[in-house]
Amino acid sequence: MGPFAKQREHQMLRIQKKSDGCTTKLLLSGRIQANHIACVRSAMSDGCAPKTLDLSEVTLIDLYGVRFLIECEDAGIELAQCPSYVRQWVLCERAESVPSEASRTD
Repeated sequence: MGPFAKQREHQMLRIQKKSDGCTTKLLLSGRIQANHIACVRSAMSDGCAPKTLDLSEVTLIDLYGVRFLIECEDAGIELAQCPSYVRQWVLCERAESVPSEASRTD
């Protein structure tokens, strides 16, 4: 394997889809980055609900990926086996997006 193949491998996201007719589970492996979100959305658009994203094999995620996962959770999509660093980042990002009581002017 040449250096370019190895570099490409480290930038990839693999999506494995399992559907039993009434639920869809996507196993995401690798990196969830901004340029991968459209592919994940496409894989989820099968009209089947409820959906689960299995994040057990995610190795890296960027801010856009975290925001995408927040949108997914808000839409009722389960984040299964979410790595602790990803869960912590999701919680921090949610906390930053909620206006604090002190900054509100009612």
